[in-house]
Amino acid sequence: MITIDHLTIRAEGVGAGVTAARVLPGEVIEGDIIDGRIAQPRIVTPSADRVAAPCRHYKACGGCALMHASDGFVAGWKQQVVRNALSARGLAAPFRPILTSPPQSRRRAVLAGRRLKSGALVGFHARASDIVVAVPGCRLLDPALIAALPALEELVAEGGSRKGEVKLTVTRYEQGVEVAVTGGKPVDEALRIALPQIAARHRLARLAWDGDVLMQPEPPTLSMGAARVSPPPGAFLQATPQGEAALLAAVRDAVGDARRIADLFAGCGTFALPLAETAEVHAVEGERPMLAALDLGWRTAPGLKRVTTEARDLFRRPLLPDELSRHDAVVIDPPRAGAQAQIAEIARSGVPVIAAVSCNPVTFARDARALTDAGYRLNWVQVVDQFRWSSHVELAAQFTR
Repeated sequence: MITIDHLTIRAEGVGAGVTAARVLPGEVIEGDIIDGRIAQPRIVTPSADRVAAPCRHYKACGGCALMHASDGFVAGWKQQVVRNALSARGLAAPFRPILTSPPQSRRRAVLAGRRLKSGALVGFHARASDIVVAVPGCRLLDPALIAALPALEELVAEGGSRKGEVKLTVTRYEQGVEVAVTGGKPVDEALRIALPQIAARHRLARLAWDGDVLMQPEPPTLSMGAARVSPPPGAFLQATPQGEAALLAAVRDAVGDARRIADLFAGCGTFALPLAETAEVHAVEGERPMLAALDLGWRTAPGLKRVTTEARDLFRRPLLPDELSRHDAVVIDPPRAGAQAQIAEIARSGVPVIAAVSCNPVTFARDARALTDAGYRLNWVQVVDQFRWSSHVELAAQFTR
């Protein structure tokens, strides 16, 4: 028998040099050890934080990792993940209370689909497997995405290949659900007719197939502050409306009354457009279609201050100190790899305020160390849990010179 000591950053338990899935600290477990891991542990002594998973798919589905833990435990663990990452870099900061999105609030998700001899299977992968698990009772997804599952199955049955897997990025917009498919069969004349018919019958807002828009009654939109934005098919968006609102509130608080703001890795304008209600914003993003959506949203919104856009690869060509010094504040929301090159230039620039948003505590801590070494102070950290029941952690933070 093994007593679990702690969880890894991937939420796997560790005890006596053995890892185990879906266990909690303090639990006594047993099971078959293969290559140093127990894939199916038997719980001998459960933790007081162990709860019954609220989703009937949890045992088979790999979409969630912490549904067996109480909400209080998950909140505390995610805060501690960020504290540990900072501590490993010799840093500490005040933490605000965690903000967690409610169940059934995920408006964007990536599902897997497989064509079968009869019909199709659409869902999430099983844990550590390429097996697809159907999830009609999922407690994570927005009900509109659940309602779209029959449409996804029809699309995969019609356009999927028996040789491979189809990836379906589904997003709830104000007009309905968008489906962006990759990995399906090439669109021939027959599919160009059949696929839009399926999408129209299920009243999808948009269907894109390997980047080609096959059906779109009108451009699907969502609100970003006072602006209405129509992102390109399959575009990155914050996973839940509540998570987006929490991150935006933290960013607003961080930049304060800044009048000129640089928004780096700006996407479609999640932060840039709401901030333009009170400040001039320069939005920089590597993907031109995202910037085009941001720009059109700004141009058609009433009462916003000036927003300029720049298509630029910030990994290869970060903004330099003389470009950054024109601004009162910088907002930066990089991918999981962080933004080491851009952070180095920000550190040299002397910009007085930085609102940092991150989806990776480890690279955030690395970048935070570079900023503090350059004379910035990490004033506070706000953890936002919009990937409920997963090991994924997001945060916002304020640095001042």
